[in-house]
Formats: sequence, structure tokens, C-alpha cells
Amino acid sequence: MNLTLAELSALAPADLTAILSQDAGHTAQWLYEAACHGLVEAQTTLGQALLDGRGTPADAGAARRWFALAARAGYAPAANMLGRCLERGWGGDQDFPRAAQCYRQAAESGLDWGQYNLANMLLRGRGVARDLRQAFTWFAAAAAQNHAKSINLVARFLEEGWIGPPDLPGAAAWYRRAAEAGDFRGQYNLASLLAQSGRVAEAVPWFERAGAAGSRDFQRLAADQLLAHPDQALRAVGVTIAARCCQGGTGADYYRYGMALVIDKPREALGWLRVAMIAGYDGSEFGLDSSG
Repeated sequence: MNLTLAELSALAPADLTAILSQDAGHTAQWLYEAACHGLVEAQTTLGQALLDGRGTPADAGAARRWFALAARAGYAPAANMLGRCLERGWGGDQDFPRAAQCYRQAAESGLDWGQYNLANMLLRGRGVARDLRQAFTWFAAAAAQNHAKSINLVARFLEEGWIGPPDLPGAAAWYRRAAEAGDFRGQYNLASLLAQSGRVAEAVPWFERAGAAGSRDFQRLAADQLLAHPDQALRAVGVTIAARCCQGGTGADYYRYGMALVIDKPREALGWLRVAMIAGYDGSEFGLDSSG
């Protein structure tokens, strides 16, 4: 694919990313050429390609430099990604105060991800003084743009009463918005409120969706919580999620799943507990004994 500089300039960031995914190696070259001509969209897309190793060897340091160049030109997505690099230590040292500054630049430009990331820094007090009210303001700004993770955090504020009296009905409504937008934490939190109110049949599908979509660390936490629940239907969801954790998992994941099967499927449980023991999990001996 050969595009002129004028044609490159006319492409939206999403179009650049789509082209890169189709013809990564060749496209990375003309992205580099466009970035050298000062196109901030190309600089940012090239930075993401370098960060991910798509079409070019991964180079987080170079990615950070391209993000910084586009951020200095005032491009909000680049400022947000530079903030991510600074917060996570990608391509250089961690620098929380500078990360917060970058997120603020992106947030004040109206970028939903910048608003979300700045709000998280304010919520945690990372690189800035902890300020729950400001955090809520930025989460709400991103939520107004239908940013699913921010919608979930607005709900958390209402549920926990972090800046006012708890509002469980309001929290449930916001969690439902986040859940329907596909945020797995919103799905889990909505399910939790439904289960607490005795609406277990409604909660189960949301727990299942959260368990299927969540990160591995989230899945482990969800499995532990649901396996400890007194309701049989919710424990069954916990078993399903525990099984997911075994896909490329650790000894602790095999042990968790084995113990979840001990009562109903003792032979299968024994097999998983042995796998956990072979993987070096220290608690496996107790599991083997308890499985009979």
C-alpha cells in the first residue's frame, strides 16, 4: 500500500490503526515517514505499534519518545499514552507526578481515557494529592461520554458513599449501565448487588459474563469469592470461573479448582490436586488428603 503524505494526513487515528493491522510491516515504514513529517496521529499510532511490537520490533523507549513528541504538539491521545508509559514504567523510569500531568492534559482536552486515568490518580493519590471529589468529577465527565470503566467507578462512589451518603439504588443503576456497556467489573458489581438483594437468578448470568471477560487476576478473585458463597448456584459459577483459571494457570489455580471439585467430583478433584502438587503448590498435600 502506497499513500502520499496528503493522504496520510487525511486519515483518522482509527483508520491508521486499521491499516497497520492489515499490513503491519509495510505500514510501519510509511507510518515512520509520516511521523517524521510531524503528523501527530502517525506519531501516536507508531508509538503504539512500537509499544505492542506490531509490524516492528517492540521498543517501549522509542514508543515513549514518539508519544512525547505528539503530546508536546497538544495531541490528547499521545499525552494519555505518555502518561501510561510514565505511570507503568514502560520505556523508562516511573514518574507518577509527570504521569498525572500528562493525564490532566488529555483530560482537559476532553479525552475520556485521559479523564479516567487522571481520576484514578486522584482516587489513589498517585503523583497528586488524594482528592475524592475531583476524582468523582473526572469519572463523571468520562462517564458522560459512555466510558464504561468510568461508569463503573461512578457507581462505586455511590455504593461506598465516598463523597456522600451511600446510594444503593443509584449505584445499581450505574452498575447496570457499565455492565451493559461490557465492563466486566461493572457486570460483577451489578451481580453482587442483585445477589445481596436475593435476586440470585438475575445475578448468575452477570457473574458468568464477568468471569468470561475478566482479566486472570480478576477471575481468581471472583472464583475465590463465589466458591465461598453459601448459595449453590453462585458456587457453581465459581467452579466455572476456577476452571477458566486453569487454562495456562499456576499450581494455585489447579489447587483452587481441585478443591472446588472435592465434594461433587472427588476423582476429578484428585487429578487436579496432583497436577497442583507437580506444579509445586505447597497446599496440595492437604488437598490430596481431604479428597480421600
